[in-house]
Amino acid sequence: MKPKEEIVHLPVYQPGKPIEEVKRELGLEDITKMASNENPYGCSPKVQEAVISKLNYTHIYPDGASTELTQALSKFHNVEENQLIFGAGSDEVILMIARAFLVRGDETIMAEQTFPQYRHNAVIEGAVCLEVPLKAGTHDLQGMLNKVTDKTKVIWVCNPNNPTGTMVTHQEIKQFIESVPSHVLIVLDEAYYEYNVSSNYPDSLGLLQEHKNIVLLRTFSKIYGLASLRIGFGIGHPEIIRYINQVREPFNTTTFAQAAAVAALQDQEFIEHCKKQNAEGITYLTSEFTGMDLTYFPAHGNFIMLHLNRPAELVFDALLRKGIIVRGGHKLGFPASIRVTVGTPQQNTKFIETLKSVLSEISVLV
Repeated sequence: MKPKEEIVHLPVYQPGKPIEEVKRELGLEDITKMASNENPYGCSPKVQEAVISKLNYTHIYPDGASTELTQALSKFHNVEENQLIFGAGSDEVILMIARAFLVRGDETIMAEQTFPQYRHNAVIEGAVCLEVPLKAGTHDLQGMLNKVTDKTKVIWVCNPNNPTGTMVTHQEIKQFIESVPSHVLIVLDEAYYEYNVSSNYPDSLGLLQEHKNIVLLRTFSKIYGLASLRIGFGIGHPEIIRYINQVREPFNTTTFAQAAAVAALQDQEFIEHCKKQNAEGITYLTSEFTGMDLTYFPAHGNFIMLHLNRPAELVFDALLRKGIIVRGGHKLGFPASIRVTVGTPQQNTKFIETLKSVLSEISVLV
């Protein structure tokens, strides 16, 4: 049997190392995971109540239309119900967009160092991926615009960008959208939208009202703390959403995930608390980095890309042996950097103390 030729050499996505795996491998008990941009404060207590209330319904298929969640999100974001599409995480919405719009020979444009699932799903559909290098860790929108041809179908912009944490501003993305041909779909992936505190962050919902060729991606995995339940969503023009919905698998989000998302949405006080704590964590960490003569990209999500001037793999392994899990930049296109998730004050302090110890042991500079 022969698989699709596009997938033969396609790498499998490698997430951050799970806590239990590190415990088994290294014989450690005290592990701090700061690798996968999860919310260290968990989720709202209302979520737990909502999930428990659905335990007697495990034998019944979920609502394939996510009716209650659709109504709640429609009201929350002031959009029509037919402008919403749900997936098992926003990464499934990425998959559906690629499936709905890309065929062999189409061109799709993305940053060279960004969320890998854009390229992954485009390659599966046989599309040609045009990757544009970042500029100072940020999307080079003009460089991406220069790549547009009559074969271009989809452009992906991750904002804030994963793994660098940088962002493009409202004016920059507005000018970009206005310059892209209207038949090209622009996907604005805003998985970390709720963490952003910059006044220059794009008003993407406002832009969506002006332009039909935009889809916004959001998720409940990050600040809402529902990563294990797998639920994300897209917002777009009704016609675009209808196309995406036509390739959606039935019952693709669970009863538990839908109920949890509705409950999470209702506790915005918890979200504001997490946002405030995250901003304070960024201030603390970056101040410590500056004191250590280390540089970093401006952080607009809940993680920081830190430049070490040392081989990332060595630092990653040394931190791991001391019970700190981060993402090594050698896996992300940054061989002398690491990406660290902003944790609780206790986790951040532990990370800084451990990092200082590790860097004192690794004198190899690059």
